[in-house]
Amino acid sequence: MASGRQQELFRSGALHGASSPQPASPPLLREHLLNWQQHLADFQGPLFERNASELLQGSLFSADPCGSGEDPQTLAACFDPLAFEAQNLQFWRWPESPQQGPALYLVMDRPQQLRSPLLLYVGETGQADRRWKGEHDCKAYLAAYGEAMGRAGLETRCSIRFCCDVPARVRPRRALEQALIRRWQPPFNKETRQRWGTPFTSDPV
Repeated sequence: MASGRQQELFRSGALHGASSPQPASPPLLREHLLNWQQHLADFQGPLFERNASELLQGSLFSADPCGSGEDPQTLAACFDPLAFEAQNLQFWRWPESPQQGPALYLVMDRPQQLRSPLLLYVGETGQADRRWKGEHDCKAYLAAYGEAMGRAGLETRCSIRFCCDVPARVRPRRALEQALIRRWQPPFNKETRQRWGTPFTSDPV
């Protein structure tokens, strides 16, 4: 992300759809960020709690979930983001990637003051070992998010998780990705940015 775009992150009033010619002061920025995180947690928290109380045994997906008669909405309702191992966001720099092939990937933060994590982004790929390399919208959002949190004196504990038990075919995998986005409303996905009022870039929502 260009530095000019990063400077637009969380300007005073940005979380409420307003704009300001000057960046928010640290106390105001801190308040904006904490309120934004809490707002997201109020929505996602019950979904995490439901998953914790309805743990599923075995594999979430069959070898061909679309062929098994399970529609994407049904699969998304059973999907537990915390069922997958958290990895460092710099995993792509490792000599050997721990995952290969088709996958769903989930970017999360775990703020200390909240009872549950925050699901920030849901994506799909046919090449789990390559998708996170190079340019990626979510990486740009994470950089801006981390910068804003740092200026406000708040800690981020972001990680990425991969679910490789997904359809090999693109269309059903993307259908599942979209069903998860609709269910969890992750704020860094373009489909949901407007809902959360997070203008992390100068691009149109």
